[in-house]
Amino acid sequence: MAVKKQFDSFQELLSGSDLPVLVDFYATWCGPCQMMAGILEQVNAQMKHQVKVIKIDTDKYPQIATEHQIQALPTLVLFKQGQPVERIEGVVPAEKLIQRLQALV
Repeated sequence: MAVKKQFDSFQELLSGSDLPVLVDFYATWCGPCQMMAGILEQVNAQMKHQVKVIKIDTDKYPQIATEHQIQALPTLVLFKQGQPVERIEGVVPAEKLIQRLQALV
């Protein structure tokens, strides 16, 4: 399960991680985002030692969404060493998402 966590800065959160960070940019009112929640739980269960999954509510953190040019929800961005390396928009089945991530981590 993705962990709800307070942080001082998004960059600090990314650079402070030993693992690549998969960020789910979502909104509570977004139907496809709700579908991704269960998918991300499966991804997290299978890849918890390879990638850290976090969720960013774009309504609560609009400046982070703007900074990363989030224009569609849900958008997943994989960060390695604080830098974005992959962007996935829309709902992706768990198996496909896991395959894509395993090729990158």
